[in-house]
Amino acid sequence: QVQLVESGGGLVQAGGSLRLSCAASGTIFSSDVMGWYRQAPGKQRELVGTITSGGSTNYADSVKGRFTISRDNAKNTVYLQMNNLKPEDTAVYYCNVFHAWRGNYWGQGTQVTVSS
Repeated sequence: QVQLVESGGGLVQAGGSLRLSCAASGTIFSSDVMGWYRQAPGKQRELVGTITSGGSTNYADSVKGRFTISRDNAKNTVYLQMNNLKPEDTAVYYCNVFHAWRGNYWGQGTQVTVSS
């Protein structure tokens, strides 16, 4: 079993920055992909970005150049640095771990609100 605990959400003005953290407990394999998703009110959950244990990243077009995902394999922790935040980034942000045969694990979510 894997448990994920996110932290770092909050309220920020447009143009500001926030850093989210997600600590995973349990067994994380080197093949596991870690990442972040978000869900705004009335919308479906969408991918923000992912990172492999080797550091390869993938981002949604809407956040490229503004958000950076990093991963500390020794600590089983993934981070999301969010810069130049926009009101449309307002959402609940969820940490995710994907394993090829165990499936998906999700955190409880952390609220990010960007005021204009």
